[in-house]
Amino acid sequence: MGKQALQIFRESLPILQVLSDPHRQDILLFLSENGRKTVNEITEQLILSRPAVSHHLKLLKNAGVVKVEQAGTQRYYELSMQESVELLRRLLTALERDCL
Repeated sequence: MGKQALQIFRESLPILQVLSDPHRQDILLFLSENGRKTVNEITEQLILSRPAVSHHLKLLKNAGVVKVEQAGTQRYYELSMQESVELLRRLLTALERDCL
């Protein structure tokens, strides 16, 4: 692996790590199918407790995969994967360049 690919890989690690958990995958799939939702709405669809869902959402937000918007007393979560997808595309391109 070349230096550039290694650097991009290291930048991608938070995204790859957050995507590795099945519960977070379920949250992402739910949001992709249903649009922006509150923690309570997400919790109703999963087998996790509200605190567990909040924890997973925090990790997803920190990795830049979801964003949160405050509307009154509610916090709405929605996918925000454009930057993450672009970073992963850069990683694949660098890996292809190094391996081919």
